[in-house]
Amino acid sequence: MTSAATRPVLLLSHEMLLPLQAALEPTYRVLRLWEHADRPAFLEGPGREVQAIVHAGEIKLGLDFLSALPRLGLIACVSVGYDGVDVPWCRSRGIAVTHSQGLNAEDVADHAVGSFLAVWRAIVVGDRTVREGRWTHADRMRPRPGLQGRKAGIVGLGHIGQAIARRVEPFGLSVAWWGPNDKESPWPRAASLLDLARESDVLFVACRGDAANHQLISKAVITAVGPRGCIVNVARGSVVDEGALIAALMSGELGMAALDVFEDEPTPASRWADVPNTVLTPHTAGGTLESIPKMVGQTLENLRRHFHQEPLLSPVQA
Repeated sequence: MTSAATRPVLLLSHEMLLPLQAALEPTYRVLRLWEHADRPAFLEGPGREVQAIVHAGEIKLGLDFLSALPRLGLIACVSVGYDGVDVPWCRSRGIAVTHSQGLNAEDVADHAVGSFLAVWRAIVVGDRTVREGRWTHADRMRPRPGLQGRKAGIVGLGHIGQAIARRVEPFGLSVAWWGPNDKESPWPRAASLLDLARESDVLFVACRGDAANHQLISKAVITAVGPRGCIVNVARGSVVDEGALIAALMSGELGMAALDVFEDEPTPASRWADVPNTVLTPHTAGGTLESIPKMVGQTLENLRRHFHQEPLLSPVQA
């Protein structure tokens, strides 16, 4: 272990990243942003030494804050997403941004399809019915729709979108997708997002959560999916107009939804108390015993390469 005086200074941006500290401390001097309630004092003091930020990519990093870190050279996002970071702004100031590229796509796709099945077949509702002693013979005579011949639409055909497509086909669903840029794919691209929504029984949202996609899944798109359809969001909460989604579920304009991400996190329980036909999970789709060590390992390697002036392993290309 090097002395504290010679170790590069890192900033952990959010307390959820605290488990990384033990892996970082042998090489770096680690500061924890949430312990500095007096932000101006931090920026005038220890913040002036910060050389890299280890970051949860969906958390917003303000430009005023970043501008006040004179030695900052790297923002290393442990997550795949980096929507809380203004990448063009960073690039213009010589600040590199990295992320965990493609490391948890299979896990997110598993979760997306699993939560779709859970809400489509009312598995969570059925479990609750049995546990609460409300099971009657009449329950077996309230059949749910099957999957054969249904249509799955995927918004964003990146690593996660492709993994979802591969998983739903064996269930008998046909697949189409939409994104702003065409690409070679075994699945057809819809003419527009609205066309995809109209043609889909289930709409999987797997696109980036950047500013260009803010509330991309609008009231019009939600309405187009319709009263028998389902929306599954494993992208970012900001991609969906959450208020319109809730209103559509309450009115029956949308049939059901499975959500792993929300407008505000943690989302208030009261917001969902009376919302029917939903399966909700606390932003856990990408976190497995296998994926998290890979993501942490890639972050550590990006840090090592940065401080040794080597090419970064997974720089953000956007």
